Amino acid sequence: MIFITVKFPVRPERVDGWLDLVDEFTRATRDEPGNLFFEWSRSVEDPHEFVLVEAFRDGDAGKAHVESAHFVKAMEDLSYAVSAKPRIVSTEIPGMDGWAEMGEITPR
Repeated sequence: MIFITVKFPVRPERVDGWLDLVDEFTRATRDEPGNLFFEWSRSVEDPHEFVLVEAFRDGDAGKAHVESAHFVKAMEDLSYAVSAKPRIVSTEIPGMDGWAEMGEITPR
């Protein structure tokens, strides 16, 4: 599994419309055959930062994603909404195919 987290610093005037701006990109990515998940969150520490957590089945699926028309379009569209270059962590996790249960806590 290719696991990626990206922090997007968003211009203050674009924050309220961010999720609308990324909606088409999000839907298209979630429809990709190799996508495992693609989830947006807003930082609780910085109201101008959105965090994307995404995963792809393997390197081929990740490559297909960044070469897709919707990815190329989104990078162009988002360039007008970010206030700085996004920060990314991207790593391969062998043997994983999605979320696993956390063993340290059990609901009571």
